[in-house]
Amino acid sequence: MKNVKMGKLSAKEKENALNEVRILASIQHPNVIGYKEAFFCSKTGNLCIVMELCDNGDLLQGIEAHKKNKTKYTEKQIWHLFIQTVRGLKALHDLQIVHRDIKCANLFLTKAGMMKLGDLNVSKVAKKGMMHTQTGTPYYASPEVWKDKPYDNKSDIWSLGCVLYEMITLLPPFRANSMQGLATKVTRGVYDPISSRYTADLQQMVKSCLQVNPANRPSCEKILATPGLLNHLTGTLEEIDFDEEVEPKTDNLLSTIRCPRNLGQITERLPKSQYQQKHLKKAVSQDIQTTQDLKFQLELKNLNCLSQASKVERVADIRNGNLPTIAEDQIENDTIDFAKLGQKDRRLPESRQQSKRNLRIPSAARVGSQVIS
Repeated sequence: MKNVKMGKLSAKEKENALNEVRILASIQHPNVIGYKEAFFCSKTGNLCIVMELCDNGDLLQGIEAHKKNKTKYTEKQIWHLFIQTVRGLKALHDLQIVHRDIKCANLFLTKAGMMKLGDLNVSKVAKKGMMHTQTGTPYYASPEVWKDKPYDNKSDIWSLGCVLYEMITLLPPFRANSMQGLATKVTRGVYDPISSRYTADLQQMVKSCLQVNPANRPSCEKILATPGLLNHLTGTLEEIDFDEEVEPKTDNLLSTIRCPRNLGQITERLPKSQYQQKHLKKAVSQDIQTTQDLKFQLELKNLNCLSQASKVERVADIRNGNLPTIAEDQIENDTIDFAKLGQKDRRLPESRQQSKRNLRIPSAARVGSQVIS
């Protein structure tokens, strides 16, 4: 269950919290975290969102476990998880929803070998096609977000490519010790090639997702129809069968939930509970279970070794231009509103130009960008 302290949030943050409930309740897909129930607890002032349990942690924790054990995902495991992630993302894109924060920490695992997309707090319905608010996690943010340009769901595809690369190498594709250095690498699309021991299909998939020009990136539908991906379906995703595959339709999206002045009235505006559960017809194959023996199954007792630094401290570091490397901190865990990075308080900057200046993005990265007040 996710608890959101509504009393301490701004109007926009309250809107985001309710938007997550709206989107979760609108989508029923095996690769998207399932919505169960939401209610407002007047005693604590919390919005409580009950969601499907993923009993094997998240992908970032899996990557950290591999680092600790000096192991790596097999290519079969990588395809298995990647295909499911694309399927979940397609369910959002079919409803014109852009996730805007695809990263390893937002991809959740079950012990049955399922991958589920979650944390839709900053997701947005792209009614007019393009969006302008620059939000996301620096290591996974697309070049167009860094350049302060309008963007669409192809920005999610870039982030998806970053996740795929990280599953392969256990490191994000773009790493730097400063915002300026990170911006330069991302906007140029410069990253270390993956090992030649992986198939050409996997290498090409990374390359196609990490295209600097968003028009050159494939859609989720195109990815799922790629011959290179279809070559690796045998023995992975096709072995998981569902009672019912829900095909999302654009008219399934629930209406916007307005936040009342009296927070006690929120519950009556929230979607109805959805506790009916879909079951797998058959368990994941022994091959997938074997991957757990190769430390695919996480030991939750080891998770305390991950960085415990607070988001407040991390954002403060970013403001000062101190972006730690992936080995030093888990900054990629934090979703950052790019417009707030240069602030000394919580007020929004006067303009997008000021926000960009505080980010210290190199002038080369600013070429062709639009200033949006």
